[in-house]
Amino acid sequence: MSKKAFAELLGTFIMVFCGCGAMTVNEITGGAITHVGVAITWGLVVMAMIYAFGHISGAHLNPAVTIGFAVAKKFKWKDVPLYLTAQTMGAFLAILVLWLLFPESSSFGHTYPAEGFAPYKAFIFELFLTFFLMLVILNVSIGSKEIGSMAAIAVGGVILLEAMFAGPMTKASMNPARSLAPAFVSGNLEHLWLYLTAPIIGAILAVFCHKTIQ
Repeated sequence: MSKKAFAELLGTFIMVFCGCGAMTVNEITGGAITHVGVAITWGLVVMAMIYAFGHISGAHLNPAVTIGFAVAKKFKWKDVPLYLTAQTMGAFLAILVLWLLFPESSSFGHTYPAEGFAPYKAFIFELFLTFFLMLVILNVSIGSKEIGSMAAIAVGGVILLEAMFAGPMTKASMNPARSLAPAFVSGNLEHLWLYLTAPIIGAILAVFCHKTIQ
């Protein structure tokens, strides 16, 4: 489990560093990367991390996914705290590096609802985004592992898709660890509650839906 936990830490670090890094660079350069570029970055880095770490830890990289696999009885509950700790540590390390590199940033890729988009709407949006993501993961994974070209392309593709159309409204988090780290480092905690709860609820609902259609 120590190797698996380290793989989760390293994979989450790389994912958050690249994804939130793209958002940070886009912020400080006045939009040089663009929204489309940010969405593509998230999709590609998730795809790459599944190829790199899927055979080791399953490349969950996301507390909601780990909890979803545990609810689906494809992952041991006793190992959930270790995975969640590794994922959170990886995310915080990535944001701290971004903070050192780009101290002029005010957000480091933190997630928040668009202006005029009510928090309850953002909650529902994030719940459905994670529901779709977890449903895809469950249908392409082997046990609790996302392995092979099908999983990498499918999961990376759905991340890119959801970041593309939902990013302007909620930043398309779908991942509590990915939202927690930049919120704390930047001090933007107002809407953190919805990004910690909606993805987990969405992932659990996807598990029950998956069981129904199998």
